[in-house]
Amino acid sequence: MSAPSPVVAPSILAADFARLAEEARAVEGAADWLHVDVMDNHFVPNLTIGLPVVQSLRAATTIPFDVHLMIEDPRRWAPGYADAGAYNVTFHVEASDDPVSLAKDLRAAGAKAGLAIDRDTSIEPYLDLLPSFDTLLIMTIKAGFGGQKFLPAMLDKVAAARRHARAGHLELRIEVDGGIAEETIAQAAEAGADAFVAGTAVYSAQDPAEAVRKLRGIAARAMAEP
Repeated sequence: MSAPSPVVAPSILAADFARLAEEARAVEGAADWLHVDVMDNHFVPNLTIGLPVVQSLRAATTIPFDVHLMIEDPRRWAPGYADAGAYNVTFHVEASDDPVSLAKDLRAAGAKAGLAIDRDTSIEPYLDLLPSFDTLLIMTIKAGFGGQKFLPAMLDKVAAARRHARAGHLELRIEVDGGIAEETIAQAAEAGADAFVAGTAVYSAQDPAEAVRKLRGIAARAMAEP
């Protein structure tokens, strides 16, 4: 199995919410995915956007949507995002009582299924679930707010997941989310991540598309090292 190319997913959490369509188009041709953070002010203490905004934004850009649900009761809400055309729908293991069943529902609706692990959650109890998923998202901050500082200790989870995926010959994207920037992306790639959410590092740059390309280059070089 050949190693996949790195995926960079700009997070619209760091974009200008009054100009979301323009902000999405600013990274077209450069971004692999567009990371969409849905927060409900229950699972996390922040409120962002929901399905109507995602449906409207879906019509405004061709970039595949990587929807990250930081919400309670994902079984109720997650399939709607798949129906809306999201490429990948990720929900938190901490919020789900039957992650494998929900993953099947998402795949049946035409989306990739992603499982998210928050900062304070151990990964080991969930490694055996990974064959049911296309993406594993490991938070490198505490879920709920953008702009936090990257936590290098979380890379132990990335390395453990990558070892497990290799041992089981799994086709699994391992995504990291939180504090990813030029100074941190190589560490995450070396640990075994191959998908990278970047918010502030992209949308605070003068040229967001060039920022995406630069991040991908750094990650690709780190992933190519033996």
